[in-house]
Amino acid sequence: MPISRRRLITAATVGGALAALGMPTARAGERVLGAGDAEYQALAQRGYNRRFLARPAKIYVPTTAEEVRRAVAAAVAEDSAIAARSGGHCFDDFVDNARTRSIIDLGRLNTVRWDEHQRAFSVDAGADIGTVYEALHRWGVTVPGGICRGVGMGGHVPGGGYGPLSRRFGLVADHLAGVEVVTVDADGAAKIVLATRGGHDHDLWWAHTGGGGGNVGVVTRFLLRSPDAEGTDPAHALPRPPAHLLNARLILPVATEDSFVRFLGNYLGFFERHSAPGNDFAGLYAPLMIRTTGTAAAELLILFDADSPDARTRFDDFVAAVSEGVFPPPALLPVQRLSYRDTVDRTYYAKAESAFRVKVKAAYLRKAYSPEQLRIFYRYITDLAFLGESQLEFLPFGGAINAVAPDATATPARDSFMKMLIHAAWRSPADDERYVRWAREMYREVHAETGGVPVPNEVYGGSYINYPDPDLADRAWNTSGLPWHAFYYGDNYPRLRRIKAEWDPGNIFAHQLSIGRPDW
Repeated sequence: MPISRRRLITAATVGGALAALGMPTARAGERVLGAGDAEYQALAQRGYNRRFLARPAKIYVPTTAEEVRRAVAAAVAEDSAIAARSGGHCFDDFVDNARTRSIIDLGRLNTVRWDEHQRAFSVDAGADIGTVYEALHRWGVTVPGGICRGVGMGGHVPGGGYGPLSRRFGLVADHLAGVEVVTVDADGAAKIVLATRGGHDHDLWWAHTGGGGGNVGVVTRFLLRSPDAEGTDPAHALPRPPAHLLNARLILPVATEDSFVRFLGNYLGFFERHSAPGNDFAGLYAPLMIRTTGTAAAELLILFDADSPDARTRFDDFVAAVSEGVFPPPALLPVQRLSYRDTVDRTYYAKAESAFRVKVKAAYLRKAYSPEQLRIFYRYITDLAFLGESQLEFLPFGGAINAVAPDATATPARDSFMKMLIHAAWRSPADDERYVRWAREMYREVHAETGGVPVPNEVYGGSYINYPDPDLADRAWNTSGLPWHAFYYGDNYPRLRRIKAEWDPGNIFAHQLSIGRPDW
């Protein structure tokens, strides 16, 4: 049984406890913010989801791994529940909740550099995706990370991390060569550990390739290098992006139920057919967003690798396939051929502060939804009581992602072709109950045949831990009989539990869906 935080530290004062453990106390230059400090409020409310706001006793603002270690040590000494924040984009309350008394804000730990000793790119956990793309451009390389540039690497990578280039190059975690983590041992001592793909503390590395953030420690930096990279030249350590991409948007401004079903069915069917590694459309990323406008307005962003000579032909083939039989037909906006860098700057989503309250529900798809399920989506999306910022999203998966064995990393869903995301968003706290119920009931009705949830089987692949949904651990909304971790980790969960027990024996790092929590 894990020992409690209180049993780890028995000294009467923080300073005394740290000294008793052989740990130095905080240095004069280190920043620890309380409610009376000018920066406190801004950092306390830096989370993406306005449903959840933190009021911690302290916010630590480290700039080095050693300062993170000292912050963890101080929080443990005070028996103060810890949460680490990177970009602040977690959809649920893993950081921002009443339980959290100490937030370690990694926003100033944001350097990206080439580590000659490790022959890998060293990326601090507080760097956001946009910063990483810009830094790597210097060497002409990139990572297949997300399309939202403001997301922090500290949460993105441990959950697997995917984006527009993943069908070509796999997950970000597939290029993770090492991870530096502050952990706490059974004696309550905080220490910095560098775990690598190649061998040293391999299990701790593996847990950060899809096991999710905040489970076994505080990540301070990542080492990024592709498994097949050779030599010492940074320009060959990570994938080289396409020189150019075709950029366009396909708009369906108004959809009847039949045209909605036809359009979405065409779209899902296309990606289901083209999900194998190395398929002819591996260079295609086309996320579909359907907004709650009352008309099921759909917008398809199309990004296509333009380096091959037949790129425009394949692009046109895709547009024709998803538009077939749809009336009125969707409209293709002007197609642009942009450099990769310009695509990131102009097309990837800009960094922005959220003013929304959010509830998300997600699923991996191994087969397309049936027409009957698509009609359920249509009914909810066109409900005039929920006009506004909410949307239904479909995000292409597969390709090179599916070339990796499900146990090679902690990410199990290596045979899915699509992610579905219900993203309910609203502004007024008075609307919390009805919007949350709208998302929950849509999800439950679509997956009614499998207990209201996407049970991993021949049709579904569970869900994605970076889109966390505590409802999967609630029998009221998950009536499948399967525990929550079966959806996020599949057969990898027993190994993750063993790693958690070894590296976080006191369960210092815990949240609503953390490894080792009870099944229900």
